[in-house]
Amino acid sequence: MKYALIFPLFLVAFGGLSQTVNPNPWVQSADTNAAVTYRNPIIPGFYSDPTICRVGEDYYLSTSTFEYFPGMPIFHSRDLVHWQQIGHGIHAQGQAEQGLNLFASTFRYHEGTFYLITTNVGHGGNFFITATDPAGPWSEPVWLDVGGIDPDLFFDEDGKAYVISSTFELTEVDITTGQLIGEKRKVWNGTGGRYPEAPHLYKKDGFYYLMASEGGTEEAHMVTLARSHSIWGPYIDNPANPIVAHSNVAGMGQPIQGVGHGDLVQAHDDSWWMVLHGYRSVAGYPPHHTLGRETCLVPVSWPKGGWPVVNGNGTVPVAVTHATLPQQPTDKGSIYTPFDQPLGLEWNYLHPFQAEHYQLDLVREQFVLQGAAETLGEAGSPTFVGRRLTDMGFTATTQLHFDPATDQEEAGLTLLNNGAHFDLVVTTQAGQRVVQAILQFGQTLYRSQAIALAPGPVQLRIEGSGPEFVFSFAQDGANFQVIEKADARFLSTETVGWFTGVYVGLYVTGNGVPCQAKARYEWFEYQSKLPE
Repeated sequence: MKYALIFPLFLVAFGGLSQTVNPNPWVQSADTNAAVTYRNPIIPGFYSDPTICRVGEDYYLSTSTFEYFPGMPIFHSRDLVHWQQIGHGIHAQGQAEQGLNLFASTFRYHEGTFYLITTNVGHGGNFFITATDPAGPWSEPVWLDVGGIDPDLFFDEDGKAYVISSTFELTEVDITTGQLIGEKRKVWNGTGGRYPEAPHLYKKDGFYYLMASEGGTEEAHMVTLARSHSIWGPYIDNPANPIVAHSNVAGMGQPIQGVGHGDLVQAHDDSWWMVLHGYRSVAGYPPHHTLGRETCLVPVSWPKGGWPVVNGNGTVPVAVTHATLPQQPTDKGSIYTPFDQPLGLEWNYLHPFQAEHYQLDLVREQFVLQGAAETLGEAGSPTFVGRRLTDMGFTATTQLHFDPATDQEEAGLTLLNNGAHFDLVVTTQAGQRVVQAILQFGQTLYRSQAIALAPGPVQLRIEGSGPEFVFSFAQDGANFQVIEKADARFLSTETVGWFTGVYVGLYVTGNGVPCQAKARYEWFEYQSKLPE
C-alpha cells in the first residue's frame, strides 16, 4: 500500500514522467502548433542598417549602400513584412559629386516632409536630404557640422529638431538650413561595448529613449537602450541591456547572427516592431557570410512606462510566430531582364560611374557596355553594373556578344565584394577568343584553363550552393560546361573585410587602356534555388 502512495507523490514532485524540461532557461519552448506568420530576413541580401518610418498605414524603409550608386534604396510596405523598392535617396550624380561611402541612416517624416540623414564617410561627413514623395526626387544634401557617423534626426513634440550621432553628442538643429543651435552636449556613453553607433531617439510615456548598437557589426553586435525624463539627460541604462544580442546562450544557435542596428516603429494597430540587420552564414565554423547584412523584423512588447522587450528574449529567429498586420504580398519583380527597357531599381553601379559607358540599344534590345582602363577593385570608374545576391542558392546567367580587339580586353559575368572578384570572362589569347574563370583575391590571381570559343554569342553562368560557386558556359543555350569551382569563403565579409555583400553583375575592362570593343549583353536572369 505504501508503494501505491509513493508513486503519485513522485508524479507530483516531478511533474509526470512524460514532461520534458527545456535545458535552456533563456528560451521559451517552441509552440509546434503555432503557424509561422513570416520569415527573416524580410529583405534578403546586402540591405544593412535598416531605418523605418510610418505615415498613416504606409511604412517606408531605407538601408546603407556604401560605394554603390544609386544609393539609399527606398522601400514601401503596408504590412511590415512584404516590401517593394520605390526609389533611391541618392539618385542623381549631383547629390554625390565628391564620391560615395554611405553609412547607416535615419528615415523620418515630419509635417509633410520626409527626411533621410546619413554619413558620407570620407566625402563630406554628415548630411540630410528631403522629399515630399518618398519615391523621389530627393533634394541636394544639406551638410551638418556634426562629428561621428550614423546620425539620428529627432523631432520633439514642441517642434524642435535634434541631431545625435555615434559620439552621443546632442544638439538642436535648424531643419531648414542645417545650422546647429546652441551647444553640443554629450548625453550618454553607451554601455561600454566597442564601436558604439547608430543612435536613435524616441519619446514615449514621458521618457526619452536613446537606443544604440554596440559591439561591432560582427558576432558581438547588440542593441542597447537608456532613457531619461529630459532630452538632455541624464540617461539611465536599461538594467536588461542588451535588448537584442546573439552573442549569448539564447542566440548562439540561431541561423541569423550579427544582429543589431535596430530602429523602432509603432504600427497603425499600436503594436511595436523593430527592424534590424543580421547575416546568414554560408560555411561552418568559424562562420562566413557572403550575402551581407540583411534586413530582419521582430515584434516588440513595450508596456506603458516600461522598457521595450524584443521578441521575448532579444533574439531574431528565421521563423517568427507572432500576430502581424494583415498581409499584403507585393510583386517581387521579374527575375528575367531582357534589356529592352531601363534597368530596374535593384541594379547599381560603382561610384563614381561614367554614364556614357552604359547604353541601352533598344533596336537590338541589348545593354551595351564600354570598357574603361580601370578594372574591378581599382580606384576610378570601372565599368560594372550589378545586383545583390539575395540567396545562398542561386543561378545567374547572361548572354554576351563580345569580340575583343586586343588580348587585354575582357568582358563577362562577375561576383564582386569589396574589391575582391571572381570573374567568368570572354577574352582572347594570341588572337583566339576564349572563355576563362579569373579569380582575384587581394594580391592572388588565379586563371583557369582557357577554352576556345566558336564565333557567336556566349551564355555565361555562375551558380551558388552556399559554400561554393560554380562557373560554366554554353554556346547552344543548353549544354553548360563547368570551367571552375571556388570556395565562397574567399568572397565572404570575414575574408575581404568591411560591410557590403556579394554582387553579381556585368563588366568589361581594357586592363590598363580603354576598350576598343564593346560588350553587348542580350539578357540577364537570376534564379533562386530554394533548399531541398
